[in-house]
Amino acid sequence: MEFFKRRTAIRFMEKRRHFAVFSLILIIVSLVSLATRGLNLGIDFTGGTLVEVRYERTVPVADVRAALTQQGFGDAVVQTFGGPQDVLIRLPGGQARDSATLSTRIAAALKQGAQGQDVQVRRVEFVGPQVGKELAQQGMLALVLVILGILIYVSFRFEWRFAIGSILALLHDPILVLGFFSVTGMEFSISTLAALLAVMGYSINDTVVVFDRIREYLVQQRNKSVEMIMNESINSTLSRTIMTSMTTLLVVLALLFFGGPVLEPFAATLVVGILVGTYSSIFIASPAALWLGLKREHVVKSKLIRGTDREDGARI
Repeated sequence: MEFFKRRTAIRFMEKRRHFAVFSLILIIVSLVSLATRGLNLGIDFTGGTLVEVRYERTVPVADVRAALTQQGFGDAVVQTFGGPQDVLIRLPGGQARDSATLSTRIAAALKQGAQGQDVQVRRVEFVGPQVGKELAQQGMLALVLVILGILIYVSFRFEWRFAIGSILALLHDPILVLGFFSVTGMEFSISTLAALLAVMGYSINDTVVVFDRIREYLVQQRNKSVEMIMNESINSTLSRTIMTSMTTLLVVLALLFFGGPVLEPFAATLVVGILVGTYSSIFIASPAALWLGLKREHVVKSKLIRGTDREDGARI
């Protein structure tokens, strides 16, 4: 099954400098935003209290927020989830108290603004600041271990120039995703971090497919330059890359638009990550390997390359 009816012949490598500049601009914007605005960290990282309540009938979020503000919970974050009667309330770390006392105060505040309908507190969870700090540290450790693991795997499977190219693409993706969260101010929670790790796995999978094809063509087509081989390899996997990304995006977009506010950051991470990961596997990973001086003999070390087969590099 092919996305394009005919094999494309796009010269990706000729435009590699343009895309490198484009990515560099996005990375600078992301890093500046992360340095100046930071991330809107959820209570998973900052500590705080999560309260889940259920109303008898649908209630506007603005009314719930107003009722909490009147009772001294002005910085509470209110979201609906599941059905329109279910409301999730997040209180920042400084307001963490005994769960029973807090539950009673929240229920009393909400009942005053509920216009006579019953309000049921279903769940109260508290995350202490120390736990939040440990989660943030463990999350960063997981991110570093993922990068190291992928670097070792790709170095073992491919030539080191491919490994460096894949790592550059891999670093490019989370920086842009984090930049997106910093610029938009969307909450970054532990589930968002999990989605980010999944995106990195998705991105490296696409990159490995392209690298595998490049390695295969470098062995088979010895009368073409490395640049031509890269163009042909990316074009030959383009249908597969686009179809895989589109089908995955359809599922994730459904989560984004119909999953409710609770799933919104998780789904947004996947949407942005899939787009960025697909872009980097085409426009960042392979050009990076080329800039690092990849030659045919780096891949075909154990095979005799005839001089008449070659158009680039030294003759053997």
